[in-house]
Amino acid sequence: MIFEATSVTDELVDAFSELIPQLSSSSPPPTKEALATIIADPNTHLFVAGNDGTIVGSLTLIIFRSPTGVRARIEDVVVAESARGMGIGRLLTDAAIERARTIGAKAIGLTSRPSRQAANGLYQAMGFERRETNVYELRLI
Repeated sequence: MIFEATSVTDELVDAFSELIPQLSSSSPPPTKEALATIIADPNTHLFVAGNDGTIVGSLTLIIFRSPTGVRARIEDVVVAESARGMGIGRLLTDAAIERARTIGAKAIGLTSRPSRQAANGLYQAMGFERRETNVYELRLI
């Protein structure tokens, strides 16, 4: 079951404590306050996947406006190791795509490390096309 988080619960905080280390070794899990800020932002949509009452995955959809139109971006997709291969990543991505469509986004983008072969295969199978671009990042912290 996929749903958008609308409030911060202890279960949500605990789930992110388990999920974020599976996504990134350099970023700590978000605090209760950080999750509340994310959920309160009208341009950010935090989707979570539940399996037998336990949160086993999440995806963040960000909507933004630029001079060329409304766009969307998927960030921080993670599915618990114990729930991988069950189609949860696809369900989370489908939910994000549908929300972006209803908001009027003209495109939805994402990045995925080459080492995440299953994720890259999923995105390609869902119709995402790899763009020839240079991605730059300036670390501020």
